[in-house]
Amino acid sequence: MASQKSSRGPGRRYSTFVGIAFLVLIIVATLNTIRTQGGGTLGVGGAERGIPLSEFAVPNAVTGPLDFDANIAQDNCSTSVNPCPSDAKRTPACEINYPPSKAIRVCDLFSRPLVLSFWFTRGANCLPTQDALNAVYEKYKGRLNVLSIDVRDDPSSVRSIASEHRWTMPVGYDRDGAVSDLYRVGGCPTVAFAYPGGILDFAKASIAELSQPPTESGSLRAGIERDVKTLLQQTREREAESR
Repeated sequence: MASQKSSRGPGRRYSTFVGIAFLVLIIVATLNTIRTQGGGTLGVGGAERGIPLSEFAVPNAVTGPLDFDANIAQDNCSTSVNPCPSDAKRTPACEINYPPSKAIRVCDLFSRPLVLSFWFTRGANCLPTQDALNAVYEKYKGRLNVLSIDVRDDPSSVRSIASEHRWTMPVGYDRDGAVSDLYRVGGCPTVAFAYPGGILDFAKASIAELSQPPTESGSLRAGIERDVKTLLQQTREREAESR
């Protein structure tokens, strides 16, 4: 989004048929992958654990203007491997001065354990994951921050989906896919779980990974809640170790 400077908030912190199908999968993943030191696709392999989340700001998909792209400019050009203009003319994402009703800064969510969920509607069935995540958000509100991010869908569709599903969790809009690329999202759903301060704990990249065994009732919601409980428990352990 267009940017203005502001003070830093309390949550600051510190990318044959089988053969053809496989090739298509690789191409899709490649198109959604940014070159970083970590490489790979978020949620595949688990090598990302412990890295700081990249900073970004996205339009609020429910109440904000949807004709702006995300801001992914980082605040530390000397250490960041993420986009950071050499001339530093663009205000870093977490320093833009817009109310949350217009733009959501991920750094403002770093004060608690955080779940980031990326989704889109093109050729995928990601909405059940967002419904389940919203239910978990309602249950753990006050202990957990959540941000659901739509990637590249039509803006009017995103707003109507959020309204029709009655989501109360924050929903951001990644119009040009810049945040998806930054986080190396290769499929839908992709969900990242982070410690306070914006440090990645773990990520999952499919409904199968998020769900309990399919014979269980409400398996997707149960699976996400299990992961949230793991994140909260590991957060407590991490904080105890640092004392």
